[in-house]
Amino acid sequence: MTSPTPSQGPTPAFFAQAAISFGVALLAVGIGVVLLPVDPWIRAFLGVGMLYTVTSAFTLAKVVRDRQEDTSLASRVDRARVDKLIAEHDPFRVD
Repeated sequence: MTSPTPSQGPTPAFFAQAAISFGVALLAVGIGVVLLPVDPWIRAFLGVGMLYTVTSAFTLAKVVRDRQEDTSLASRVDRARVDKLIAEHDPFRVD
């Protein structure tokens, strides 16, 4: 009996939900910064701060994803080495 392999990665619905949520949040903060009753230089400072936060979040997400992919790849390589050693080992062979 074989068990179904678990799905890797997010579903399209989850991806869409995350993208829409991100867009709504970014739009809401952008509108909030534009409509603040402050001087233009303060508004510009907050806008640049918002853009810096967004780019930093994307960079952090990429670094976390890359680190996770690297560890899973190393784990698969180690598992393949162990499987090869086990397959080549013959406990009844006399040297």
